[in-house]
Amino acid sequence: MAQTYEDFSKYGKEFADTGLKSFASLTKGAQAIATEAGEYTKKSFEAGSAAVEKLFSAKSLDKAIEIQSDYAKQSYESFVAEAAKIGDLYAELAKEAYKPFESIVAKAK
Repeated sequence: MAQTYEDFSKYGKEFADTGLKSFASLTKGAQAIATEAGEYTKKSFEAGSAAVEKLFSAKSLDKAIEIQSDYAKQSYESFVAEAAKIGDLYAELAKEAYKPFESIVAKAK
């Protein structure tokens, strides 16, 4: 009976340590995602401000339409690239958060 308690205590401690390691990975990954999102927001705002300035300085309707079209194209491409980057960060976050539990899962098999 004492051996069972010791085993249970050992596995409980191991699981708690693993959980803390996983939480640390989650924190690090979430911070990376937040940083990336903040940088994208800043770049997007700057690009939008620059586009508005160009629109106000446009001499003709054709030039204004060209500026707006270029901005829309650039914004879309930037968004798609950023969405892919954020998706990769989330995938990496999931891998890193699961990594500490791999040894426990392997032992359970």
